[in-house]
Amino acid sequence: MIGKLTIVDHPLVAHRLSQMRDKAAPPALFRKLLREISLLLGYELLRDLPTEQRGIETPVGPAEVPFLKGRTPVLVPILRAGNGLLDGLLELVPSAPVGHLGIYRDPASLAAVEYYCKLPPDIAERLVILVDPMLATGNSAVAAISRLKHHGARDIRLLCLLAAPEGVATLNAAHPDVAIVAAAVDRHLNEHGYIVPGLGDAGDRMYGTS
Repeated sequence: MIGKLTIVDHPLVAHRLSQMRDKAAPPALFRKLLREISLLLGYELLRDLPTEQRGIETPVGPAEVPFLKGRTPVLVPILRAGNGLLDGLLELVPSAPVGHLGIYRDPASLAAVEYYCKLPPDIAERLVILVDPMLATGNSAVAAISRLKHHGARDIRLLCLLAAPEGVATLNAAHPDVAIVAAAVDRHLNEHGYIVPGLGDAGDRMYGTS
């Protein structure tokens, strides 16, 4: 971990990310890889969830074994691309409630524009996992976290596939309490605010739009 940034340095993560970078990867494959990589990233993101010992009966006798303790985390994808990471995380934590934030990046100003917000009422009492494949300028993530805090969220983590140094710096400056877990940090942003080398627009790659 570097400060509040954790890079999941694992061969299975790197392999899937490399497949996703290939512009020839069709949407169906891109979605499949995104779901698979979210499982791998999720293990790292959730490795410190609290547990408690409970008594059970195994086929050969009694045992005290660990179970998850307390309320499950809230998963909050930033629409629309964040949904690509959601299914994998729900496989890890099937009972997790899911909120949604609709935020898009204005192509001219690169500013974040919110158009939808639906969150569980007890968000203040749970760990909140904000999910977005790309941390580019950081503007959307900063806006989303500000909205979550406005609704009472106190423990927030960001899960992303790729990050740019500029986005990491912007998010750390605005919300230094929020941890980031990513598969990789690329070189920089281009003049259009895209991560280089990146993989293009994750939403368009997922759904075959442009």
